[in-house]
Amino acid sequence: MRANLLTIGVLAGVSVAGLAFAGSTTASADDSPENTFKTNCAACHGPDGSGDTPIGQSLKAADLRSPEVQKLTNAEITDQIANGKGKMPPFKAKLNADQIKGLVGYVREFGKKKKK
Repeated sequence: MRANLLTIGVLAGVSVAGLAFAGSTTASADDSPENTFKTNCAACHGPDGSGDTPIGQSLKAADLRSPEVQKLTNAEITDQIANGKGKMPPFKAKLNADQIKGLVGYVREFGKKKKK
């Protein structure tokens, strides 16, 4: 009986650890650059980075696909995300360094997709 209780306890611990691991995998998927962009940037910059949204148009949000944005260095884009620029608010208090770095890569992808 004692061995059975021990086995049940170990299996329960493994199951809980497995669920925690599964949850952390899901959490990291939620932190994907795409999801971070959708949550924090798309309202102004649009899902395609064009800035063609009502809010983006009123704020004159940058077209992230444009040569002007794409010629910026990664450090300059990082600084603008972290510290804001013009009417764009700073995100350094809301996003961690890895999330900001992911957004920089995501912004670079818009430059590859710009229609010519």
